[in-house]
Amino acid sequence: MKNELKSRTGGQLLVDALKVHGVDTAFCVPGESYLAVLDALYDARDAIKLIVCRQEGGAANMAEAYGKLTGKPGICMVTRGPGAANAAIGVHTAFQDSTPMILFIGQVGSDFVEREAFQEVDFRRMFGQMAKWVASIDSAARVPEYLSHAFHCAMSGRKGPVVLALPEDMLTQAAVAADTDPYQEVVAHPGAGDIAVLRAMLAEAQRPLAILGGSGWNAKACADLRKFIEANGLPAGCAFRFQDLFDNSHANYAGDIGIGINPKLAQRVKDADLLLVVGARLGEMTTSGYTLLSVPRPAQKLVHVHAGAEELGRVYQGDLLINSGMPQIAAALAAVPPVEAKAWREWTQSAHADYLEWTQRRTMPGKVQLWDIVDFLKRRLPADAILTNGAGNYSGWLHRFYPHRMFRTQLAPTSGAMGYGVPAAVAAKIVHPGRMVVSWNGDGCFLMCGQELATAAQYGANVIFVVVNNGMYGTIRMHQERDYPARVYGTALANPDFAMLARAYGAHGELVEDTSGFAAAFERAAAAGKPALIELRIDPQAITPNTTLDALREQALKK
Repeated sequence: MKNELKSRTGGQLLVDALKVHGVDTAFCVPGESYLAVLDALYDARDAIKLIVCRQEGGAANMAEAYGKLTGKPGICMVTRGPGAANAAIGVHTAFQDSTPMILFIGQVGSDFVEREAFQEVDFRRMFGQMAKWVASIDSAARVPEYLSHAFHCAMSGRKGPVVLALPEDMLTQAAVAADTDPYQEVVAHPGAGDIAVLRAMLAEAQRPLAILGGSGWNAKACADLRKFIEANGLPAGCAFRFQDLFDNSHANYAGDIGIGINPKLAQRVKDADLLLVVGARLGEMTTSGYTLLSVPRPAQKLVHVHAGAEELGRVYQGDLLINSGMPQIAAALAAVPPVEAKAWREWTQSAHADYLEWTQRRTMPGKVQLWDIVDFLKRRLPADAILTNGAGNYSGWLHRFYPHRMFRTQLAPTSGAMGYGVPAAVAAKIVHPGRMVVSWNGDGCFLMCGQELATAAQYGANVIFVVVNNGMYGTIRMHQERDYPARVYGTALANPDFAMLARAYGAHGELVEDTSGFAAAFERAAAAGKPALIELRIDPQAITPNTTLDALREQALKK
């Protein structure tokens, strides 16, 4: 009977609460500080899959990627002090990317607090500015209450991470406490008056542009927004690393609005007389350093829709600010009678034509041509393939030239965190074992979390990892050449043989030094029946699709 209560330890109460809230997967690096939780998870092993990772940064990134993929809080468990410090990168990404996530950290016993005990850290101060809520569960009897609030907090408004510390003695204490009900996702809805004003503003526009971004979307919300965009003939762009919110092959698609933006699209944003921004925060990356829109009052009329009320008016004053969840605003817009789109029909057509021109073939120095390799992936991968990447210039080739055709096929950190591509891909393959997953990495980026190849091998996560090797931290080298030409220092890398390293982990390894060898190498990797890695050795001069290191240096020296 539901009302029959029994005594349980804090660890058992925590795991039972995870089951109540629908948790099916958790990522961890084990620690003695939360052994009681691991023991309780043993009894719940048929309900909750525990993925043991090789470094807490990898575990946290996997949990964040899980949150992106499923829309549910990703669960990560780490030990105190060093474990929490390593996991901080995933929490920061979850915060900047508005991804629901809960990090559980083993903590020193309550009788040792404030003595700087072994690995003791005050997590409220450590995570205070990068999480929605940070707390310590000091009483076993309150575990269900704390977890209920944690799930509600992570999933409400602007979604994000929650951090809960677990004092070691609390986890072994016995208490009698009732389970809560499962969390409910509480979201705002647009008012009828707001929708009417939005439609009237659209009817008066001559050069409207929709910008989609942020978290909280699902497949139906994307379909509803597409219906609204099609019915009104609007051009639509996607914010930085949210390119899978709208079919990139659609005639209304204008391109991605982020780092390395198409100059014609940047000008189009500036020339628009109405911006309909749905879900995007309008942060630094999406606004090209706050230059595409003037602060605080944009020249364009601005309709800004966001799930977090605190984000509306934070940087930009808008003409219409709507606090709404993405499925709710998308459904409301899909039901609105369309306006006459004749005034901007040519505007929309030229926006898509600019995108197609921007994605035409680009050559680069060397025998490996990344445009051709991305073009192969575009033709070879199924529409539901998931592509992941971290941070670095190498990602620009994927962002610019690979067309995402459906929701949740792109996993990439808007936080700009290196090392994300490998663990995110492992999580993606665990969540969707039947879908093809390709992890796109730079050499520097890969080695920040490359040890999670062991996790992929252990759990049969047969990801295809691509490593673009140019022997340097390329993005930093690019900025060096722009700002301090011919004074290169601290950016060169001496790398291992990545294909051989993959084999050491039990994965399949391939080396490609000429474009002509990639297709066959990819097919061997896909057929390997285990994780596979393809190393691409590229010319270091190929720093971006638009320029070379020598050209950057020469231009800088002329200044």
